[in-house]
Amino acid sequence: MRRTLTIAVSAALLVALVSVAGLLPVPYVAMSPGPTENTLGAYGGTDVIVIEGQETFPTEGNLDLTTVLVTRADAEVQLLDALRMWVDPEIAIIPREQIYPADVRAEVVSERNAEQMVTSQQNAIAAALRELDIVVLDRVVVESIVEGAPALDLLEAGDVILAVDGTEVAAANEVGELITTREPGEDVIFTVKRDGEQLEITVPTEQAAQGDPRAVVGILPAMGFEFPFEIEITLGEEIGGPSAGLVFALGIVDKLTPGALTEGAYVAGTGTIEADGTVGPIGGIQQKVSAARDVGADVFLVPADDCSAAVAAGVEGIQLVRVETLADARASLEAIAEGGSDVVRCTS
Repeated sequence: MRRTLTIAVSAALLVALVSVAGLLPVPYVAMSPGPTENTLGAYGGTDVIVIEGQETFPTEGNLDLTTVLVTRADAEVQLLDALRMWVDPEIAIIPREQIYPADVRAEVVSERNAEQMVTSQQNAIAAALRELDIVVLDRVVVESIVEGAPALDLLEAGDVILAVDGTEVAAANEVGELITTREPGEDVIFTVKRDGEQLEITVPTEQAAQGDPRAVVGILPAMGFEFPFEIEITLGEEIGGPSAGLVFALGIVDKLTPGALTEGAYVAGTGTIEADGTVGPIGGIQQKVSAARDVGADVFLVPADDCSAAVAAGVEGIQLVRVETLADARASLEAIAEGGSDVVRCTS
């Protein structure tokens, strides 16, 4: 009787311990397929790509950007959930610190993602116009703003800096040189172009750091662009990050050229893009291919460096096209539209 009671109590304790352990949080986050958006269509009642001051052409079909859903910064993954998701081929479990570094607040991560999106959109516009032999001028822009800096809420990422205190600037380093002629606490007047409008914005300065008497406003200037007509990408804050650059660029090319680039096919893709049209790798390729397949895409544009991982995902029913540049992607879509076989596909 005593032995039976001991076994029963031990079993109950084991079940209780397992149950409690299953509810314990683990230092991981989950990445799963996210929503897709057609860059040739509208979002929230507004075209995703709006072009003014230049002739555009009607198009059709889909050029979908793809996204990944990631566990929120204020949410925890429990052990049992992590184990369940681990065996799901469409979900990746990765160390939390890769997405939310311990020394960086979640709000800062979001701000960085938003800044990356702005830079990505600017690169996409430049790459698309240059692909079409349209002249794009190099300009100094605000690349990012330091958290809590004097420039926060006054200047914006993507602002084109034309002058500082009335002195025109042509290189990123000239901005800092002009700011440091001021004493900490004095104002600096920036002449910027934002959304086609020229603005004069007064920004206070502060001391760079203890022991460093230089005046700063807390911006990172970098070389960017001035475009010959207005192109606005209205989708961005909702997704963040740079991985939609390639698809944004293709959408712009499609709208600025006669005919439908996809000839009505359902195309999705991903990839960062540089102003010269170079396509770079991204994260979550397996989840993005799955998301594209789930919405009915026939073709998925894959950055060359992500091809092996995309093939390894084993997603069936979708053609994986390898791209290294915007020109590659454009040529592949034109070949597919014409029914040709001259397309470079991803291989393992």
